[in-house]
Amino acid sequence: MQALFCMDMLKNESDELMEGLSGMLKLAPDTQRFYMTLIKGVIENRSRLDQLIEKFSSNWKISRMGGVDRNILRIAAYELLYCQDIPPKVSINEAVDIGKLYGTEESGSFINGILDGIYQHQVSKNKKNNKSD
Repeated sequence: MQALFCMDMLKNESDELMEGLSGMLKLAPDTQRFYMTLIKGVIENRSRLDQLIEKFSSNWKISRMGGVDRNILRIAAYELLYCQDIPPKVSINEAVDIGKLYGTEESGSFINGILDGIYQHQVSKNKKNNKSD
């Protein structure tokens, strides 16, 4: 979240910044691989993620959201959509916990509501796709 927040605030998604931030965090090799997967995945899919977040955010534009909340939501939405090995409940709970720690007093419930909407949408979409098979 810290790396995406920094990249978002600087409006810089360069590989150099991404790797520089990684070096500052001193990540273990396994964590480093996961970090790069998340960061690159969020950046590559940001448009879709932002549209989905806005769809379930009760008329909040992504640009009006706090930087912390916005980037926590992007990471968790990416995990919900693209990381099948992470249980949805884990992604949502971790996002809520990080929001409570680094965001505002309302961040936890704000993040939870949006992610729950995205998750329910995905479940519904998957059920429809399975019925048509």
